Amino acid sequence: MKNCFSTNKNKNVKIKICGLFQEGDFVAVNKVLPDYIGFVFAKSRRMVDFQLAYKISSNLNPNIKKVGVFVNEKIENILKLHEAKIIDIAQLHGDEGENFIENLKSRSNMKIIKAVKPGVATVLPQNADYILFDTPDKNLAGGTGKTFDWSLIPSIDKPIFLAGGLNAGNICQALERVSPFAVDISSGVETNGHKDFQKILEIVNLVRGNKNE
Repeated sequence: MKNCFSTNKNKNVKIKICGLFQEGDFVAVNKVLPDYIGFVFAKSRRMVDFQLAYKISSNLNPNIKKVGVFVNEKIENILKLHEAKIIDIAQLHGDEGENFIENLKSRSNMKIIKAVKPGVATVLPQNADYILFDTPDKNLAGGTGKTFDWSLIPSIDKPIFLAGGLNAGNICQALERVSPFAVDISSGVETNGHKDFQKILEIVNLVRGNKNE
């Protein structure tokens, strides 16, 4: 099977499968063991509530880190999910600034991923642990399923999560062009709006060099 090793400069790129929203989604990710999965708690067709996220997270392999995706959520609600062990990391897609991030970290000791839109004037938060670059869209905070011009990504000294329309057809090119810390995939591993085990397996094999064949 094809893999990205001929172009992948970093053989240890992490993989995040985002947008788990059906009870059975844990089956697929437990088989291939991505580094992270994502639960979307913001308005989206993949949005999950506390109960559903708890059911899925309770069945996940403990080696998989669970990321909660939020847009201008109250800190108390994020903390509740963390305390219930539903999420390990918070991914923020709204207007959350330095003070919000500092407050959240001081009260939870959580790692923080802050999403920004390349090409849009913004100040990168210095106290986020990771920066996620996603496709700019005036109506959506994320999850567009579309790629963007990767040359717009600035050079920064923080680990980068790369999102935005990644799939088996462009993942190797993305790794060559951007050299991210992690890739973040959602619609690229779906068929008819549902997570597809074969597509998840293909992505993992491409990035990791057939480790899971």
